[in-house]
Amino acid sequence: MATKKNAPAPKVWFVGAGPGDPGLITVRGQDLVKNADVLIYAGSLVNPVLVDASRAIIKLDSWGMHLDEMVEAMVQHAKAGEKVVRLHSGDPSLYGAIVEQIEELEKRGVEIGIVPGVSSLFAAAAALGTQLTLRGVSESVIVTRPAGKTLGEDQIGAFSRFNVTMVIFLGTEKLAEITGKLACPPDTPAAVVYHASWPDQKIVRGTVADIAARANAAGIEHTALLLIGGVVGAEKKGHIKSYLYS
Repeated sequence: MATKKNAPAPKVWFVGAGPGDPGLITVRGQDLVKNADVLIYAGSLVNPVLVDASRAIIKLDSWGMHLDEMVEAMVQHAKAGEKVVRLHSGDPSLYGAIVEQIEELEKRGVEIGIVPGVSSLFAAAAALGTQLTLRGVSESVIVTRPAGKTLGEDQIGAFSRFNVTMVIFLGTEKLAEITGKLACPPDTPAAVVYHASWPDQKIVRGTVADIAARANAAGIEHTALLLIGGVVGAEKKGHIKSYLYS
């Protein structure tokens, strides 16, 4: 491809698509996606409504693509003066694996821009009708994941001793294993939110002792978040009224 005359420095935009509902992408992100020349999107994790709304002539599903293959496509089109958008699910800063892409792009003289997205953890809290931090219940949030192909050992057991809200990504297929590591009391409230904000969203509530069995009975096997802590419970025991409204 020939480089366009007077083209700006080659650049790739990393955009967070949000948790699923196409209305939850940012205005800036939507504008970039809509007006992209080349759109590389994160497969079924991104709502097809966003992909279909893009005017991009080239649309590539990154599912199954190797890093070097994606980078080569981004570099080629960006250096040809085209607007390239890499569309990630949720927010790209959480388990988005963007740094390895950015490093390769910068090595090849391509600038990058990042547009944050609404993470599925926030969509899950909204679905549950709660807040992740609640005075008197939990002042902190731990975001983590279980061990797997890309993580040799996790810290879930240690984290669970802090008695704060925990949000666990990438663990739907290992719920029994995860809950078996937890050091918090077995009656600690827990919830699994499948496809937060999508039309087929599903919520399962329970406790650390039974949430894995409940989620399994509901047929939830992938694409879900596990939330643990008092903020998930219906009663939210220990909740203290905020000074904001005192």
